[in-house]
This record gives sequence, C-alpha cells and structure tokens, in this order.
Amino acid sequence: MSLMRVTSPHDHGPLHTGAVMRAVLMAAVPGVAALTWFFGFGTLVNICVACLAAIGCESLALTLRRRPLAPYLRDGSALVTAALLAIAMPPASPWWLLAIGAAFSILIAKHLYGGLGYNPFNPAMAGYVVLLISFPVEMTAWLAPEGTAAAGPLGTISFSGLGHALLACFTPGFAAGVVDGATMATPLDLLRQNTALTSPLPLDDLRGRNPQFGRWGGLGWEWVNAGFLLGGAWLLYRRIFTWHAPAGMLGALALLSLIFYDGGQPGGLGSPLFHLFSGGTMFGAFFIITDPVTSAVSNRGRLIYGALAGALVFIIRSWGHYPDAVAFAVLLANFAAPFIDYYAQPRTYGHGGGRGGDS
Repeated sequence: MSLMRVTSPHDHGPLHTGAVMRAVLMAAVPGVAALTWFFGFGTLVNICVACLAAIGCESLALTLRRRPLAPYLRDGSALVTAALLAIAMPPASPWWLLAIGAAFSILIAKHLYGGLGYNPFNPAMAGYVVLLISFPVEMTAWLAPEGTAAAGPLGTISFSGLGHALLACFTPGFAAGVVDGATMATPLDLLRQNTALTSPLPLDDLRGRNPQFGRWGGLGWEWVNAGFLLGGAWLLYRRIFTWHAPAGMLGALALLSLIFYDGGQPGGLGSPLFHLFSGGTMFGAFFIITDPVTSAVSNRGRLIYGALAGALVFIIRSWGHYPDAVAFAVLLANFAAPFIDYYAQPRTYGHGGGRGGDS
C-alpha cells in the first residue's frame, strides 16, 4: 500500500491563524464597548491609529525580509497586536505614542526574532512596557470615568465625544491644555498611594472620598473586566485556547489577595474582587497570557505559567511601583515559559515517571 508523503504541519480543522485572529478581535468587542461607554471614544481612536501604524510597519518588515505581503497581512496577527496594545493604553493617547508602540511591537518584538511564531515575548506587552518606561507621564494619563472629571483650565471637558478624542490624539496643544482637567489616577493607583501614606485611610473611607471607586473595583472598570471575561468565555467555548492559563492566573491572584486581605483596614492591599475586577486583570487573563507562541505548551505547563503570572501581578501591584502590573507579569512569565516547559513535559507513553521520557 502506498502512503502519501506529506510534510507537516497538517491542518485538518477550521481553525487557522486568520480565523483565530478574527475570533480574538471579535471577543474583545464587549470589553472595548465598556471602555467606550465609560471613557469615551478614545479607545476606538487608539485602535484605529495603532492598526494603521502596525500595518505600515508589518509591510516594511516583510519588504525588507523579501516576504510576500498579502499572505502575512491577511493573517491578522499585526492587527491583533496593535489592537491589544491600543486597548491597554490610556484612551485618546497621542498619535505619536501609539505609532512608537506599534513600531516597537512589530519591528523589534516580532520581526527581529523571525516573525510570527518565533517571538519569545508578547509583542503588544513588550511595546506597552517600552512606552511605560520611556513616557511615564503620557502612559499614566488615564481619563476619568464619565461624570467624575474635575474642572480643568477650560472647564470640565468630556471626552465621550469622538471630536474631543480626535483632538486629544492629534492636537498636542489641545491635550496639554485640557487633559489635566479630565484625567485622574486609576483606582489601582489610588489604592497603591493610600497604602504608601503615613496615615492611610480605610478602604471604605477611600471609596467614599473618591467617585472612581465602584462596588467591587473601580467605577467602570468592573464592567470593562466583565466585558473581557465574557469575550474570554466565548473564546474558551470556541476552543481557541484551553482553560489552564486563565484559571492559573485568576486563581493565584484571587488566592494571594485573599490571604493578604484584612477586611478593608487602613493600608490594606485590596479584596480579591477588587483585584479581579480592576485594571487589566481579565484582559490579561484571556487575551494576553493565552498567546500560544509565548506561553507554555503543555496543559500542566500552562497552569503553572498562568499561576506565575497571577502571583507576579499581585506582588507588583502590592509592593512594586506599577499598580496594574499585568504587562510586567506577562513578560516575566514569557521569560520563564521555556524553563516551565522543560520541567512540565508530559510523560512519554511507555516510560516511567520523570521529566519527559526519562525513566
């Protein structure tokens, strides 16, 4: 009997790179909708600008590498990288900030290592961290939720309209004169600052003094995280990724925050619900650490990898200088992924215990 001699990989299912990337973009819609509802059109402007910059950088890199443009642009990986970076950044960020982040993510974090499938670090988070370290003022100018902004030099400015978001993105003078009156520290920033005070307030008092605090987490952030949780659940249903990494991250974060929770006493680190539904927790758990290229490969390895990321998020949030911490935690977990894979390889069939197939 003659056998077909076909080289791997063998694609027998409906899921391919383009389909996966489109599913990720669709799953992000609920979270982006919540961001738009509470923080205005700035996130949508971010996504459009970052995607244009990413497509340009992707085309440049492919041309320099003498690769065909159409197949690589159609797979959607550059758009997903740009969209994830734009979602993580403050709404209505300056256009040049978005362009620099997209360029670093595509040219350095992706193509410098050989392109999609060869990058050891998540490109979107690598670009985000470079921007956060290089431009801390712009990267921490988060807009206040609708209705909670203080009056600035030109009065209280709402960025819920598309026009103001475009002006803030493309007009430096407008942003310099107005944004200070429409931005506040995020709830994670406020909690971190309260913890570091000489005489910190109880969490209930801090919530009563600042309108940005909601019932569980930050005002608006609860719904943003719920939106990304909903999108992540849909991706799990579609079997785009397995449950191990998200469960590991959320479980470790919830466990550590429960262990160190003191019932809202002065200087407390926040409740488990506060950590789960504030900042980029659900976004990181379902859209960042599930990246198949930079995470561990086995199910046990993904569980360990996710738990490491969750523990790092809590540690950096509680005692570090970057309150949200998801990007740094993901990059550190990416760095540890090969080590985790080395010790979490599944046992080879027919062999005894031990790493890999060692008996």
